[in-house]
Amino acid sequence: MGKHVQMQEDHVDIEVQGSITRARGEKTIYPTTGEEEESSAPPTAVPYMELPLSKKRRSWMVPLFVAANVVVFFVTMVVNDCPKHSGTPSKCIPRFLGRLSFQPLKENPLFGPSSSTLEKMGGLEWSKVVQQHQGWRLIACIWLHAGVVHILANMLGLVFIGLRLEQEFGFLKISILYLLSGFGGSLLSALFIQNSISVGASGALFGLLGAMLSELLTNWTIYASKCAALGTLIFIIVINLAVGVLPHVDNFAHIGGFMSGFLLGFVFLVRPQFGWVNRKKCPQGYELDSAVKSKHNAYQYALWLMALILLIVGWDVCICERESVSVLLSQFYGC
Repeated sequence: MGKHVQMQEDHVDIEVQGSITRARGEKTIYPTTGEEEESSAPPTAVPYMELPLSKKRRSWMVPLFVAANVVVFFVTMVVNDCPKHSGTPSKCIPRFLGRLSFQPLKENPLFGPSSSTLEKMGGLEWSKVVQQHQGWRLIACIWLHAGVVHILANMLGLVFIGLRLEQEFGFLKISILYLLSGFGGSLLSALFIQNSISVGASGALFGLLGAMLSELLTNWTIYASKCAALGTLIFIIVINLAVGVLPHVDNFAHIGGFMSGFLLGFVFLVRPQFGWVNRKKCPQGYELDSAVKSKHNAYQYALWLMALILLIVGWDVCICERESVSVLLSQFYGC
């Protein structure tokens, strides 16, 4: 009897200081190590902008889109040909650039082409979109820029914002998000801006900012210092939107792009739970004790569904009601 009790005690000591492998059918006892204990610890939240959930992808979208915008701007300047089409070739600056020279600063202070050239190349103009049904301008205008200052500011923004998102979420998702955000910004701009031509990638860039905000909210539980990150992001967004009150800045494109990107972020930028990621990486034949049964949280599914519905309904209302809205605006301005 005493011997049996002693054997039980020895068995208990071995269990405390060792571990049984999880491979099915195998009961071999191995001693535990410090590394094993650390690896079994539950994952902790990580700082925003430093999330190592997966290997960072190579960036393709940002370099391609930057190159495409630069090429389009170069072609626009070739078509513009200031010395030939302007009434005063001597005022084109700088003159040594020839047909690539810019319009006089009084006409275009951003060092770029004339408004007629931008219209010819696909600039967003209310009458052509609403009355002549040239919907292709809603996409074409986001590749055009009013000048060197304009394209430089937008491309720097694309590099700083787009690189991080593309490395984390991939070429396809961020490319779709960028283009659809630009479309949403153009759509709202076409409804409310009637007396000028709108060009630029600002709407798409604000869409990326909006997507960063929704990505932080929908993946809230996996981040550390989330409140500080949220405050910083909101501050940046508010400052950029405040710039839109300046003259000759299309803030409707900014708002439309931001709202589209914000909703699209809930759809495209959802991250799986930590426990689900660990389970997927577990070798075949091993069991992982985890309470995580679903890839995403319930609130992530709810936000995904609500954002998709709001996005579809919002765009549908804008497209279907653009003519009636334009008539109401015309009556309002005429009063």
